[in-house]
Amino acid sequence: MTDLLALAKKVLKTLTERDLTLATAESLTGGLLGATITEVPGASKVYLGGAIAYTTPVKESLLAVDHKEIEAFTVVSSQVASGMASGIHDATGADWCIAVTGVAGPDPSEGHDPGEVWICVRGPQIGALPPAVHTQQFQFAGDRQAVRQATVEGALSMLLRVLSPV
Repeated sequence: MTDLLALAKKVLKTLTERDLTLATAESLTGGLLGATITEVPGASKVYLGGAIAYTTPVKESLLAVDHKEIEAFTVVSSQVASGMASGIHDATGADWCIAVTGVAGPDPSEGHDPGEVWICVRGPQIGALPPAVHTQQFQFAGDRQAVRQATVEGALSMLLRVLSPV
């Protein structure tokens, strides 16, 4: 069992115990986040699914990320990560949504260095209150695979922190 698998098991156990659902929106990880989650037996009890929006047009069409925000901030931004999380929420109705966007490398993209990643965790909407939205920027080191794996670990860890505050 890898560390990622153990982390995914812990996240899914917490969601299952609380009767909550999860969906994902991925860019640079290309499905690795969803694959890690679905590697856990019984993931279908809480994981509704996800979208891989690798290109800008797909982020706009599939996840309804605002074109003006992409132009203003680039796809490697808190605004786009948040938009992706909202888009996958609207598509699935999941209680919790994780979105990841960034540059895996090896080359920079749109002025962003390899390893720059934004992760957004979006919580459920309760009544008239807006949903809790947590975004965080990361700078991961290593090659493409290391950045992608670190992104998955960062996303699952971030969700777990939000679900289990100290």
